[in-house]
Amino acid sequence: MAKFIPVEPFDIVIFGGTGDLSRRKLLPALFHRWLDGQIPETSAIVGTARSDLDDKSYRAMAREACEKATGDNWNDKEWKRFEKLIHYVAIDATAEDADWAGLKSKLTEDPARPCVFYLATAPSLYVSICEALGRAGLSEGNTRVVLEKPIGKDLDSARAINDGVGAVYSERQVYRIDHYLGKETVQNLMVLRFGNMLFEPLWNRNYIDHVQLTVAEDLGLEGRADYYDKSGALRDMVQNHMLQLLCLTAMEPPNQLDDDDVRTEKIKVLRSLVPIHADTSKKLTVRGQYRAGVKGGEPVRGYAEELSGEAKSNTETFVAIKASIDNWRWAGVPFYLRTGKRMSHRHSDIVVQFKKAPHSLFGEGNDMSNRLVIRLQPDEGVRLFVQIKEPGPGGLRVKSLPLNLSYAESFTVRYPDAYERLLMDVVRGNLSLFMRKDEVEAAWTWVDNLIEAWEQAGEAPEPYPAGSDGPLAAAMLLDRDGRAWWEGH
Repeated sequence: MAKFIPVEPFDIVIFGGTGDLSRRKLLPALFHRWLDGQIPETSAIVGTARSDLDDKSYRAMAREACEKATGDNWNDKEWKRFEKLIHYVAIDATAEDADWAGLKSKLTEDPARPCVFYLATAPSLYVSICEALGRAGLSEGNTRVVLEKPIGKDLDSARAINDGVGAVYSERQVYRIDHYLGKETVQNLMVLRFGNMLFEPLWNRNYIDHVQLTVAEDLGLEGRADYYDKSGALRDMVQNHMLQLLCLTAMEPPNQLDDDDVRTEKIKVLRSLVPIHADTSKKLTVRGQYRAGVKGGEPVRGYAEELSGEAKSNTETFVAIKASIDNWRWAGVPFYLRTGKRMSHRHSDIVVQFKKAPHSLFGEGNDMSNRLVIRLQPDEGVRLFVQIKEPGPGGLRVKSLPLNLSYAESFTVRYPDAYERLLMDVVRGNLSLFMRKDEVEAAWTWVDNLIEAWEQAGEAPEPYPAGSDGPLAAAMLLDRDGRAWWEGH
């Protein structure tokens, strides 16, 4: 059973404290860490927004959110202890006459105590909020600021945010969060690679045929139409989540697991990605947009209909990419990336396909190869497919079956989710799972090339029916190479 080590007492201020992210993720994450004894009772949680609330009404909102997230494990006695940590300050952080004295009164006046400012707001407000915090004297001492993705919409806007925030807070005070990096199976990827002699000697172009990264969602816009139509799948998912997964899969072993060693190795991968330009984009990428279809036996609307009568949109809801890493370890090994909305089912997988044995002893059709499948969601787990003889008479038949590590079956206690883990890492000052400034900008450099290539091509996204596995062209992307997407459930 896991032993949860308490963090030192801290203050956390959540800007956008009444928003969706705070209610669905941040407040429940803090309550779960309280239930496991990680948060000291002398800590302070301060929600702030423009809404005219007081402590009592904000605590009632927080209780509703936490009760919903906790479900059958709700503990009323512990909630009554926990809610004493929660406070609220109504403040427009970007207004010149903002009441910073009211916020300061809720915080502990100890420069050595960790004080976290979590910006659960639109990225366009990051710089102005940080500048206001700086003017209010809230950037000194042991302060940290957490930035949610996306950091900008392109390289120029990302640099503007990084430079603006960096003018107030040092790089070691800035935590750019990507919740995918807090998932157990993502972190376990490093342990699988670097803690097992079974894998690391084979983790290269000599033994691996290709790698697939899939983040498939079965939902549509779900109230995010305005944001999503300005971003699309490439900016929303590939630039951050998927490139982070690619980096952890492909990076060289760091000297140690401290923050800068890990992040430096990830940046090397991003800088080794071969740019995709106009002359190669049609061959190496697929853009799609879902049309009306069927989900769970029920009809669902297409993307255009979900935009509430907006003009025709060329925003992609699906992206497939054949990426190449130009370095010694991965030369010639394709990395296939795929993400989309309204897919047949929700799943996120890293699939490492090993090469076939150089000579088949068992006849035609019995020359299968090993495959490592790391499932990030749902049902986190790891499966290694190996070849065995199928029992029975009538000849030797080979079957590929998995050695299965299911987190749900192997670990019966509840473990912290991604936000819970990452919030505690912020309090501890552990930067290893957060993106560095140059890492964000390296990712945008590669993505901007692709965006420019698509704009030059001027082609509309290929339609695919909701509830499918994406456009036909995505299957053809691998079929041309004699490969196929892994669709194992």
